[in-house]
Amino acid sequence: MFKHVINEHTELRLLEERHAEELFQLTDSSRESLRQWLPWIDATKTVENSREFIKGTLKQFCNNDGFQAGIWYKGELAGVAGLHTINWSNRSTSIGYWLGESFQGKGLMTQACQAIVDYCFQELDLKRIEIQAATGNEKSIAIPHRLGFKKEGCLEKSERLYGEYVDHYVFGLINDTHS
Repeated sequence: MFKHVINEHTELRLLEERHAEELFQLTDSSRESLRQWLPWIDATKTVENSREFIKGTLKQFCNNDGFQAGIWYKGELAGVAGLHTINWSNRSTSIGYWLGESFQGKGLMTQACQAIVDYCFQELDLKRIEIQAATGNEKSIAIPHRLGFKKEGCLEKSERLYGEYVDHYVFGLINDTHS
């Protein structure tokens, strides 16, 4: 199983079915703040919904199509970060992430995303990583900025969130050591 120690307090680990209750509780406790930017929040109503999500992420990992890792901070599940899919033909991927409200402001997501970038470039030998964030989501936009991603443009009306369309900024990072 995938596991990456970030520091003495923080690590990334693949989500397993046994984490469904903890994942649901984290989602539920941050529902209001997460709902502003994540379209799946209203559909996550039970522990079973979280379990089904985890099953899908394990299948994704087994199919060599990326992963979703839990971010553990001081032994508690703090959020999720991972790869949407991997385009092996173009050696590219995109990162998605979210953090429970009580864990924000500690630098956890920047550290987690840096670890994922390192893994993608060093272990998977990918050429390009992309991050998209809604133009109004300042906390999410700060992550690619901190990690040296280049803002490449804006996708208008890119995502429908609860009846409203939002624009997304696109950020890219290129692995210059890959041929």
